Amino acid sequence: MKRSARGGGSDPERLPRAEADRGPERAGPVRGGRRPVRGRRVTRAGTPLALALPAALAVAFLLLPLAGMVARTSWSELGTHLGSAPVREALWLSLTVSFWSLGISVVLGVPLAWVLARGAMPGKTLVRSLVLLPMVLPPTVGGVALLLGFGRKGLLGGVLEDWFGVTLPFSTAGAVVAATFVAMPFLVISLEGTLAGLDRRYEETAASLGAGPWRVFRTVTLPLVAPGLLAGAALTWARALGEFGATITFAGNLPGVTQTLPLQVYLLLQADPAAATSVSLLLLGIAMAVLIALRGRWAGGTRTPGGGTRREAAYDGDGPPAPGQPSGRPDDALFDAPGVDTEEGPDAQAGPDGDGPGGSTAGGGRGSAEAPGAGRAGWSLRTELTGFNELTLDAPPGTTIAVVGPNGAGKTTLLRALLGLTDRSQATLRLGDAEVGDLPAHRRGVAWVPQDGALFPHLTAVRNTAYGLRARGVGAAEAHRVAREWLERLGVGHLAQRRPGQLSGGQAQRVALARALAVRPRLLLLDEPLAALDQTTRAQVRHALRRHLAAFDGVCLIVTHDPVEAVSLADRVLVLERGRVVQYATPTEVTRHPRSPWVARMLGRNAWRCTVTADGGLALPGPGRLVAADPPPAPSGGGAHPVTGGEAAGAPPAAGAGEKVGAEAVGEAGAALAIFGPEAVSLHRERPSGSPRNVWPGRVREITAVGSRLRVVLGSAQVPDLVAEITPAAAVELGLAEGTAAWASVKATEVTVVRL
Repeated sequence: MKRSARGGGSDPERLPRAEADRGPERAGPVRGGRRPVRGRRVTRAGTPLALALPAALAVAFLLLPLAGMVARTSWSELGTHLGSAPVREALWLSLTVSFWSLGISVVLGVPLAWVLARGAMPGKTLVRSLVLLPMVLPPTVGGVALLLGFGRKGLLGGVLEDWFGVTLPFSTAGAVVAATFVAMPFLVISLEGTLAGLDRRYEETAASLGAGPWRVFRTVTLPLVAPGLLAGAALTWARALGEFGATITFAGNLPGVTQTLPLQVYLLLQADPAAATSVSLLLLGIAMAVLIALRGRWAGGTRTPGGGTRREAAYDGDGPPAPGQPSGRPDDALFDAPGVDTEEGPDAQAGPDGDGPGGSTAGGGRGSAEAPGAGRAGWSLRTELTGFNELTLDAPPGTTIAVVGPNGAGKTTLLRALLGLTDRSQATLRLGDAEVGDLPAHRRGVAWVPQDGALFPHLTAVRNTAYGLRARGVGAAEAHRVAREWLERLGVGHLAQRRPGQLSGGQAQRVALARALAVRPRLLLLDEPLAALDQTTRAQVRHALRRHLAAFDGVCLIVTHDPVEAVSLADRVLVLERGRVVQYATPTEVTRHPRSPWVARMLGRNAWRCTVTADGGLALPGPGRLVAADPPPAPSGGGAHPVTGGEAAGAPPAAGAGEKVGAEAVGEAGAALAIFGPEAVSLHRERPSGSPRNVWPGRVREITAVGSRLRVVLGSAQVPDLVAEITPAAAVELGLAEGTAAWASVKATEVTVVRL
């Protein structure tokens, strides 16, 4: 008797259950209370002698001079030596010179480090070499260079003396200049590395919330690079404190004027070696204290935000709250909250209409922070992209568009082009009646939520949410009140005082959404907002997001790889491949007639590219053929072909209507896509007989468990790989395993053909 198996129903209209809604696989039972079984100790290879011996000699070479200094110090006279008047005077002068040098290095070095790390200036390599030069130059040579530049007969020294009466050589100011010359590179190099490693999404997100460049630098960049700045500042100060060669060459060795501690040590070596040793020990202690305070930041690099792991909070916000905590659950009544009175602050950014980035609205002027749900006119979207992305997109107010496509299709590039943050694509952008394509990101009224939310790690949840309002001129008290309202609406109000590192992934994503919605943007861009969440949290956040998008009167673009998100959140689905539009239609139309193999596979379907022959058959790339019951639809202005241009702002057309979204995506003549679900594939151990017109031999390549069913990948020399879905009992009955020979059959009535 022939054995066969087929997976479930065959309704071609059925939306396949996405893996995003399937529960996580159950882990095996955890055996608690038992002592773990000890295995044999792993024996690691020791350090080769050829490396260990030189390393030990290197340590001894570095340690021996320091040990000699400690051993030869006269501890009984240490207080006398360090308390003498010349030493105290030199110490005070050293501290004065080093701190002045540090201040100048910070004022000049921080902007220089930013330019080297972020600027697009010509000759950057030469400038960086000039910064590094004092670090490798002999200090005395540096002193000579300073004399030739700032001395009385130097390039600038004569001008300073004649015009301003300033003489730098052999003065305390000269000692400060010498120390700054040799010490500032430590600050610049340390901070440049930290800036280069900083995730720019924090700054780009701040700009999308309405913060100008200076505010972004002051409130986001500097706090995030503070560890690298402090490390560089400590090294700069220590280097300035110990400077000798450039100081004695350029500023001389004048007691009370330029005689710092290193120069004092030099004099004491000739008159009192024991006192010189004591002062040297003081400088050694200061240097060691600086290195201990840095705790390896200089040697190990400064850790920038984004490299750590998020710690799970005690309460995730997705279950019942702990006793005494507010539930934080959204309340429908909150959507009817009245508008919020605002006040304009000094940092208000002028929007394209002369108002804040949110533009003028009913009941709110510049810096307005009306509560969500307040009545106002909506903003339509009209954009045309050139470059890597070639498309034109129109959408009426209140439209949510899911942007899908394979990796490298240009989805994130599309969002960044709308923000003006990329050179790969250029976008003309009209939001409502305002042309904002030529404005900087902080004045466009476009809010962006990147994949990980990019919450500012140095701010609490409520201050994160209020950031955009403060950047738009709203007063602190009012901004925090509105921020708390939004956190409550998204179910995380009880977490207002927690920092991002104390939030779980779901909580952080809700705070990021609240922050973006609080500024009332004209255009909302979400880049895979739910991708990093577990299945349960994803469903809950998706539900909350759907409720808030229903009340959003702008246009929202969501990049996603999850068909459930595309179907449940979006009014339209935009399919991209290699920067071009493949399909733009309603979720129902894309589900029924996907025009992209990638989308079909994302929906769990088998999708084969084929060519329509003259007799109405379907020729596959291999020797096999495919038969469909219904003839392929002829090209026309309706249905799924062709996909051309954008719609005017207004009501979305009915599913299947011709749509205009950018460059024409018309395929070659005769090209089509054959689609059938995995549940439509029957598997047999012998060639089947009966009604199926599509029968192919093959071998099982892979069997994976998907929920309560098995997904079987069958490879065949005649047709592309196909996927079947069967029950575990059917697999046992057929004796299927990887490498097993089998036959596959698909009824012609199960095949849907879409022309490309």
